[in-house]
Amino acid sequence: MNSTDDCAGNLAQADRLTRAAATAGAEVVLLPEKWNVLGSGEDLLAGAQPLGGAAVSWAREIAGELGIDLIAGSIVERLAESERLANTSVHVGPDGEIKAIYRKVHMFDVLVDGIRYDESEHEEAGTELVTSRTSGGVELGMSICYDVRFPELYRILTLRGARILLVPAAFTLATTRDHWETLLRARAIENQAFVVAANQIGRHPPDYRSGGRSMIVDPWGLVLAQASDTIGVASATLDLDRLERIRADLPALANRRPVAYVWPEGG
Repeated sequence: MNSTDDCAGNLAQADRLTRAAATAGAEVVLLPEKWNVLGSGEDLLAGAQPLGGAAVSWAREIAGELGIDLIAGSIVERLAESERLANTSVHVGPDGEIKAIYRKVHMFDVLVDGIRYDESEHEEAGTELVTSRTSGGVELGMSICYDVRFPELYRILTLRGARILLVPAAFTLATTRDHWETLLRARAIENQAFVVAANQIGRHPPDYRSGGRSMIVDPWGLVLAQASDTIGVASATLDLDRLERIRADLPALANRRPVAYVWPEGG
């Protein structure tokens, strides 16, 4: 997607692409980060919605209509108990019911390509790691964008049973170019899990740019699908039997030795 400060336009774009994915046979659909509104801090404050707002209401309706598991990337959520926001991913099942809610743990407070990003200025960091299940019983590990740089998060999700790791994102152009594929393939290889990553593409106000290249990676680290550098859909069939074979033949997860892993003081 190419989300902007136009919330109605963003929702129409999400609707069109979700329907296209389902028409092509997708059973699980992932939208990118902040698909409902993306822009300056002021844009986010203006476009933020509660979980009962238009964005999640649409997600529930279309998931039920199309009979899909829809992970509504992340929305900019207005928290009821404060004036603060959250970066929130919502999994909706084919029955239209909310299955899981994850709020982004790691805030993107960095300087990239000369642009300062300060998510914590307006957003509250989440405190809970979340797994969910598709209607077919496949375990999902939920995360958002900058989380992908913190491998311990994905190891915990994997140890909790996740076989598909989800990464909705608005990765900057510079970090998409240099880090995106490497990080996604690393998370897939080290956890012997599928990684499904939906990235924003193009310019967003005031002068942000995302790098696209939404990607699906298998547990061996092979890229099964990658979107072109335009708005669109990337899809692949996930062979869960292959995942089990990889974990059995190269039992890196089984060979872990937690007794030897002691976090440094303060770590």
